[in-house]
Amino acid sequence: MTSPVFVALDTPDLEKAKAIAGKVKTHVGGLKLGLEFFSHNGPAGVLEMSHLGLPIFLDLKLHDIPNTVAKAIHALRPLEPAVLTVHAAGGRAMMEDAKAAAPAGTKVVGVTLLTSLDEADLQTIGVPGKAAAQVERLALLAREAGLDGVVCSGAEIGTVRTAWPEAYIVVPGVRPADAAVADQKRVVTPRQALDAGASILVVGRPITQADDPDAAARAIAAAL
Repeated sequence: MTSPVFVALDTPDLEKAKAIAGKVKTHVGGLKLGLEFFSHNGPAGVLEMSHLGLPIFLDLKLHDIPNTVAKAIHALRPLEPAVLTVHAAGGRAMMEDAKAAAPAGTKVVGVTLLTSLDEADLQTIGVPGKAAAQVERLALLAREAGLDGVVCSGAEIGTVRTAWPEAYIVVPGVRPADAAVADQKRVVTPRQALDAGASILVVGRPITQADDPDAAARAIAAAL
């Protein structure tokens, strides 16, 4: 069975990203390349990483007017990412256009609420109530827009799975029980996330900053 773990290679250093990916590729299911990597290496860097033979999760969290997002995704089509993110808060029209512009084989998922935010942070940006309620609202909007699923924290997997049983659920902020939380506020262990109904798990620093990334990836795989 293919591993549900996508390793987050959040570095501008292409050679470092390739080296880590090469060490862990037999124990992970894909590579997540985010804004830091893409800003420095661009599409050429993504293509070079794709030569390793693992699915690419291109995590750019696009958020702009519908036409701009659609054109950006159309420009990304040659990369054929397995997964691509947009912000669900961009609205239904933006998400509809994003999905229409994406390659047929790409899962477009809507970011509901960043795992670096908690309910106190929501209050400061004018969103009252519980984090789970905001995640559910945006997940239902993403479903109406025709997206494949959403990104949410492990704490909201159950809420999303109940509201949208067939959703493709991406869970970032996943940390083994003995790992540092760092700047994430709503975290779960890989086993907890998978048991709750996650489709894929994004793990970054517990693997990439480990003394032995391969051993760290193997330990997570064993826990699953």
